[in-house]
Order: sequence, then structure tokens, then C-alpha cells
Amino acid sequence: MEFKPTIGLEVHVELNTKTKMFCDCLNNPEEVVANKNICPICLAHPGTLPVINKKALEQVILVGMTLDSEIPEYSKFDRKNYFYPDLPKGYQISQYDMPLCKGGGLLLFLSNDLEEAKKKIQITRVHLEEDTGKLIHSGPSTGSGQSASLIDFNRAGVPLMELVTEPVMHTGKEARLFAQGLQLLLRTLGVSEANMEKGQMRCEVNISLAKDEKLGTKVEIKNLNSFRAVEKSIDFEIQRQTEALEKGEKITQETRGWDAEKEITYSQRLKEEAQDYRYFPEPDLPRLHIYSKDKSDSLFNLEELKKQIPELPWERKKRITKSYSFLENINLLIQDEELMSFFEQVIRELDKVGLSDEKTRSLAYNYLTSDLKGLMESELITWEKIKITPQSFAQLIILLSNGKISSRAGKDILAEMIKEGGKPEEIIKVKGLEKISDESQLGPIILEIIKNNPKTIEDYKKGKENALQFLVGQAMAKTRGAADPKLLEELFRDKITN
Repeated sequence: MEFKPTIGLEVHVELNTKTKMFCDCLNNPEEVVANKNICPICLAHPGTLPVINKKALEQVILVGMTLDSEIPEYSKFDRKNYFYPDLPKGYQISQYDMPLCKGGGLLLFLSNDLEEAKKKIQITRVHLEEDTGKLIHSGPSTGSGQSASLIDFNRAGVPLMELVTEPVMHTGKEARLFAQGLQLLLRTLGVSEANMEKGQMRCEVNISLAKDEKLGTKVEIKNLNSFRAVEKSIDFEIQRQTEALEKGEKITQETRGWDAEKEITYSQRLKEEAQDYRYFPEPDLPRLHIYSKDKSDSLFNLEELKKQIPELPWERKKRITKSYSFLENINLLIQDEELMSFFEQVIRELDKVGLSDEKTRSLAYNYLTSDLKGLMESELITWEKIKITPQSFAQLIILLSNGKISSRAGKDILAEMIKEGGKPEEIIKVKGLEKISDESQLGPIILEIIKNNPKTIEDYKKGKENALQFLVGQAMAKTRGAADPKLLEELFRDKITN
């Protein structure tokens, strides 16, 4: 029996404003001292009044504009009532029936499948609210033997954008691609780092299964802090609900958590309904006049805001695909702005010397995305601390392309340049890495290796080609990667057979 999954996402994003949503406390996600960035307003002391952070409004409207959302002329804040230890007011200032952004959509532009990349995920709304504090669960306290929960209110009152999609996704992969695309958009706009591991972007999944177009019983999966968790939790839940429905069991409307180690969901509590929150307009904040057609008596001029929007990720992908259609994975460049900028500067350097053909560009791309990125990750070097420049990297690619150095030598030179800087020609001279193509220089090395490896020579004579590669590897080590491996193969074959 076939059951069709229907999936929607709720995504919470902490905005990177200088101060909190309704007070002047610092909005510092890196703060390690508990309860440092707090004041009577964000702690809801009696008699305090909130003041709206206009920058947070602007950031959410910018996001809505890029998603083709409708920006209503008027909006307002509401009280969402519920009781939880990390919610100092006993309610959350949020938005209910008049959000800042309505509708819109986001393409799954990061998909490598051309048809899937054209799919647009419709968005219900994007609104603004305040974040809660953070519970810290400690071990047994001294003497009592009981555990304790402490509250850090540094995060309380931080501007929090919530985006809700329509229930139009059907696989865990689609949900992951949507979340990844949204994160890239937020970073491009500069409104949030949206780091999931740090809690700056948090995803919740709503999923139901049914045999027809009607929606089944909705289950919510909360607190997903990685793209892998989004995809895997959905895949598990589809399997769990399918097996239950096939047995004739009923699905309970509930909130479930995700166990990353076991890769399973687990029941947490029954799901609340909207009426349980008793929404009503926030009496301490005025109604928002977002914009007016005559551009007067309103908070924003939307035409001026549009001028702040940079090249968007899907526009960038279209441009790069057109320019570098031969590259295997354009998304590597799309998802890393520094990598993309470095690559394009390298290409401009290659253009200057007339070496910007497809083969050389591919060589540059492969060394950049594989070797340079790999060395940066293993050495924990960031783009800010890297010492290699696009100009010196381009020079290295030119030397490789012209056959002046071997691939092995190229990797050694690259490792040196990343940490110490310098020009590749100077490193080659100091370390003697220029490619050796002189048979008279290689002859004695080859004879010595043949003499010291009689068993390998016998294996090669018996037809084992791997034996030849072993001998070439020995010679490459002797020459510190400076020899031409193809020439070595020819010379070894010649010496062994004659």
C-alpha cells in the first residue's frame, strides 16, 4: 500500500543585529559568560516597556523581497502565551495574523538534478519574534544527589525570524536542499550566519502520510541542528509511519525529538494547537506602518531597500554555470563565497597570459577545491589566515600546465605556499623541485631501484602492472616528486626488458 509523505518546514533564524529585539542589550551569540547581556526589559521586570529594533524589521523584509513575498503595508506584533522556564515574560512577543511577509517561494537551486532544481517550495509566511533563554541541565548537585536546570537569559530577546513553508515537500532530500538554500540566501544578504551547530538556525519538520491528496495526521519533529538531521529524521519518520499505517495503527498528533546517535525519532509531547497560545495584539507596541505608496509616513522605502540586495545565490549559479559549464560541481563555488572569489581571481590571472582554456581552468578548479581546500581543513587554516594569493596560485597552475613541475611537486609547493606564502618559482629553486626530464639524471636512480627490488622486477615480468607503479613511486620519492612519471614508466620498461 502506497502512502504519500507531505512535508513542511518551520525555520527559526537568529538575526545578527547589534542589539536585541526590544532593548539595547548586546546581541552576542559568542558570549560565554551566562546572564551578562541582560536588562530589566529582556527579563520582563514590572513596569518595563519594549522598543522595536528597526534593523531587525529591515532584515526580515529584505529576506521577504528576495523570496518574492508580499510585503503588507501594515503589520503588528502579538502576544503568544505559554509558560516555560526560559520565557521570562510568561509570553513571547511574536506575530500572528499580520506577519511582515506573506507568500513567496524558494527554488531548490542547489540540486544537481536539473528538474529538481526548478522546483519552487512555496512559503506561507515570514515573521519576526523574540528568542527565548537557554536551559542548561547540570549533573547531580552537591549533597542532594539531584540534577538541576539553570537558565542563561543572554539569548532571551534576540531577534528571531521564523519562516514557514507550505506542506509541498515529499522527501527528506527536498527538505535538506530547501534548508541549505535558505542558509546560503541568509548569508548572502548578511542578515545571519545561520550556523546550525550554534543554534543560529533551527529547523522543525511537520510531516504526515496519506493514501490520497488529503493530509494525514501531522507529526512535528523539533530541534534539528544539522542538514543531515533534517533529511535523516524525515526518512526515518516516513518509514515509521508507513509501517504503522500498514498495520492498521493510528498516527498520534505529537511532537517528536531526534536522536542523532541512534538516528531515530522519539515521542516528546502531544502537539499544541494555535488556540492554546491565546494570541492577542501586543498592547505595548504600536501597529507598524511598513511602507506607503507615496513613500511618506512609513518606516521603509521599499525601492531603496531593494538597492541593498546583492547578487543572489541562484543568480550567481546561473552566471557561473554559463561561464564554466564544464565544471563538475558548481555548488562547491556557490556555497563558499571566499572560494568563489578566489577562483574567479585565479581565472583572471590565467586570462592575462592567455592560458584560460578549458583544460587549464579545470586544473585550477580541481587543485582549488580538492588540494587547497583539503589542506586548509587539515591545517585548520581560514581564508583570513591563508598566505597564498590568487596570483601565486595562478602561477603554480601555469607551471603545472606547462609541464615545468610534476603533480606531486605541485602539491608540495601548494602546501608550502598556504602556510608560508612566497612565489612558486622561488620554492622550486630552493627545494629543487623542477621536473627532471633528463634521462642521464634518471638513469642511475632507475638502475639502483631495479637492483634493490628483485622480487618486484620478477612480479612485473609475470604481468603484474602494479609492480611497475611501485617502482615509479620509489623513483618519485627519490627525486622528491621532481621526475616526470610518464618518462619514468618508459625508462623502467626499457631497462627491465633489455
